[in-house]
Amino acid sequence: MATIDISADTFETTITGNDIVLVDFWAEWCGPCKRFGPIYEKSSEQHSDVVYAKLDTDANQQLSGQLGIEGIPTLMAFREGVMVFNQAGALPGPALEQVIDAVKKLDMDEVHAQVEKLQAEHGDHDHADHQH
Repeated sequence: MATIDISADTFETTITGNDIVLVDFWAEWCGPCKRFGPIYEKSSEQHSDVVYAKLDTDANQQLSGQLGIEGIPTLMAFREGVMVFNQAGALPGPALEQVIDAVKKLDMDEVHAQVEKLQAEHGDHDHADHQH
């Protein structure tokens, strides 16, 4: 499967509508983004069960800001709607494969339990004094 271009309008539905979604945050002027592009594209052809999305940070500045994107390229991985990986910088091919393997091997029951626990904790009291 090839990569798909997404925008702020399609970001949420792409993530919630698919099991595993990788999002490459990039911009036209970014040299490392251009070098990462072919690696990302090649990987997309090897994993038909993963959605490879690309989001242009220049065209989607508000969403990029909300997600805390500070450097590009940034790669995020989502599984069952939960962000499970977030790293700035262009990954070499083998490192990208490691990320995909790790995401595929996640115990999502455990991940969802952790998310629910965090949400419950945040609902109970202020967490400013705790580090995560």
